[in-house]
Amino acid sequence: MQLSELLSPDCTKCAVEGASKKRLLEAISQIAAPKLVGITRHDIFESLLNRERLGSTGIGLGIAIPHGRLTNATQPVAVLLTLEKPIEFDAIDNQPVDIIFALLVPESEHENHLQTLAAVARRMNDKVCTRALRQAESDKDLYDIFVDESNDGSCS
Repeated sequence: MQLSELLSPDCTKCAVEGASKKRLLEAISQIAAPKLVGITRHDIFESLLNRERLGSTGIGLGIAIPHGRLTNATQPVAVLLTLEKPIEFDAIDNQPVDIIFALLVPESEHENHLQTLAAVARRMNDKVCTRALRQAESDKDLYDIFVDESNDGSCS
């Protein structure tokens, strides 16, 4: 699956104010809900929160990849945020987070979910990519940088 099929411009937000991990999960839920017919913000929030209770999705280097599976979802949806100021996220390296890529997938797509998470993690592991994401000045720039597939997985 191409990243541009997963992430849409209206689910990409640059320089978001984030007070806490919980508030960001709520914001992600609000952004994603219109894309998921028959699924409420509360359903999305609970899915993300339940996953966080298993262990933080903060993967280090200022990046978090919260994710969840939704019983009644028919397609995957992603939300990409950069934060105005980094926040505590209980990341594995104990560093605050300023880039968040959230992934919501149908319950039945377990294998696809894991492959997509791995692709996003590879993208986020690229220092050139994360530097470009942090320097994005608009929602459109952030989206364009992330979905650019022309350079073998690194951002331009």
